[in-house]
Amino acid sequence: MFDALRSLTVDGRLLFTARFVRLFAYGALSVVLVLYLVGLGLSESATGLLLTMTLLGDTLVSLYLTTRADRFGRRRMLVAGALLMASAGVAFAFTHQFWLLVVAGTIGVISPSGNEVGPFLSIEQAALSQVVPARSRTDVFAWYTLAGSMATALGALAAGLLTSTLQQNWAPVDSYRAVVVMYACIGAALCLLFLKASDAVEAPPVARAAAPASPLARLSGLQESHGVVLRLSALFALDSFGGGFVVQSFAAYWFYLRFGVDPKTLGTLFFAANVFAGLSALVASRLANRIGLVNTMVVTHLPSNVLLMLIPLMPTLPLATLMLLLRFSISQMDVPTRQSYTMAVVSPAERAAASGITGVARTTGAALSPFFAGLLFARPSLMNVPFYIAGGLKIAYDLSLFHAFRSLKPPEEAARPASTAL
Repeated sequence: MFDALRSLTVDGRLLFTARFVRLFAYGALSVVLVLYLVGLGLSESATGLLLTMTLLGDTLVSLYLTTRADRFGRRRMLVAGALLMASAGVAFAFTHQFWLLVVAGTIGVISPSGNEVGPFLSIEQAALSQVVPARSRTDVFAWYTLAGSMATALGALAAGLLTSTLQQNWAPVDSYRAVVVMYACIGAALCLLFLKASDAVEAPPVARAAAPASPLARLSGLQESHGVVLRLSALFALDSFGGGFVVQSFAAYWFYLRFGVDPKTLGTLFFAANVFAGLSALVASRLANRIGLVNTMVVTHLPSNVLLMLIPLMPTLPLATLMLLLRFSISQMDVPTRQSYTMAVVSPAERAAASGITGVARTTGAALSPFFAGLLFARPSLMNVPFYIAGGLKIAYDLSLFHAFRSLKPPEEAARPASTAL
């Protein structure tokens, strides 16, 4: 697995750095975002609506930028996404009016979950798939996932420590605002970083030269791969719709409401959770080499969703924390395998568009559920329900994915002996 890292080009290392810096910002913001918005005077239901609008806006931004990246320039679209991230952070930091926050969240790039939003992940996946050999793709994506999880963990820890320190002299809402300002600054730094990428990250010339023939192809950026991408997108949307009920911001808020956990402890808790998630990605790569990408996605995701449903049933903070950490230790094992699988079963010239559309499907699914989660959190007697809804929907996704795609294997798996399959 270390050979995959040593083989990275300069552009590959740049993309890893961008991933780490960006996810640090996402992790930091996710711990304090709901606390910040409630501190500004928003109700839980209004906060849920704002997060839904924010994720829907991220979806539209991603759809526009990623479906054009292969033809008009991946580097250009990454810079545009970084500028939108910085502008959204500035707007959230310096206004408290709900309608302005909605506009900023819809047009800009804000991550309430600690996970990827905007066009970055999709375009970077396509670029990485292009600069590494197929046999190393899953290993590279495993390290790429680990880098993101470690960054998210460190961001959550940093936000908890920073706000705890600042609150010795500042009002809580002002300490949370400092994290939002940091988020905006990191967006500006990302813009400078992407400008340093070379032409090697761009799509093959044939992808840029040939305009799609049909209106649908022009809109989506897909010609050969539209069938498999649409099926994957539908399933990924279901998975993310379930996960949106327990985005990291709401999960942190649940621990605050249920057990009175302070921001510093929340930062430490989600630091540990994301470290476990990142390390599990390396295990996923080894497992996928033995049993296949689809099998790995399913057999690791199912038990993690059972653990998710057990969290609100725990009577004490230590037990709830244990369930959360166990869940994170296996919940992200499907991420590098999912990314690698998507890149493997679509045309190389359509990878950014395919990743973008499947990513938009995930963001769309995740965008709808925080509104309903906010309504449930507004009633203390129902604040456990989002965990049960999330777990049930994600289990349905796992079973559907296995049924629909167990026979469609990536090229490198099709050549393996049949005995490696489950």
